[in-house]
Amino acid sequence: MVAMAPAIGRAGTTPHSACEKVVMTGEVNAGREWRTPIGEGWVFRVVPIDGGKQASVTARWSGWDLVVDREQPAGFPDALLLATPPYNSINEREIGTTFGLRAQDAIGWNPRSFRFLTQPAGFHAAQILFLAMKGQGQGGAAADKEAMGKLMELTRESAAGQFRILDARLTPGIADAAPFAENWALQATQTPHTFEPAAGGGSTPLGRFGWMKFSITLWLPSAWKAPAALGSRRAACSE
Repeated sequence: MVAMAPAIGRAGTTPHSACEKVVMTGEVNAGREWRTPIGEGWVFRVVPIDGGKQASVTARWSGWDLVVDREQPAGFPDALLLATPPYNSINEREIGTTFGLRAQDAIGWNPRSFRFLTQPAGFHAAQILFLAMKGQGQGGAAADKEAMGKLMELTRESAAGQFRILDARLTPGIADAAPFAENWALQATQTPHTFEPAAGGGSTPLGRFGWMKFSITLWLPSAWKAPAALGSRRAACSE
């Protein structure tokens, strides 16, 4: 099991330094992927969450992961996962029913903030360090700590992003909200959404996502060459 990591501070920028700001919108159906090139050989993807190996199909996880990867996929872990700890825990990069969140709680956690690596060499080095940590490599606690420290240094040089759910269709879960999710459950009314009946009339504890409309804002390095279709503009970097 990969160790959890502390929160990462902003990349080496001052609050008013310049970035290339990109705003994208999209929508995605359950089990489908959304993707778009963002320049410099990188792709942003909204990927269906693996349903897990629970015995009951109706109990499997539902939703999507946020992923930033190379145009020629570099494999696990991706550049957004690496720069957005904690690892192996509830995380802003997962919009879904993992870690005990109900579908209605997940839309209440809105918007989501994340970071992602933008240098291919740093990305490759960070992947190696991540996979070398306990549960993936052969090192002990001291080696894990050293690898985590080096990984955190690499991920300090990362770009910022925000994911906002604009609308959603979902089947609500019938379980009580987990204690840590009670505020998100209350805030769910602030995100436009439509409840759908459960397939076959069978409700589930966590519910399921059917569709989601969203916006993604990225604050990219100032020299970034984004595709013209994205309409990037110079703006202050995100804090």
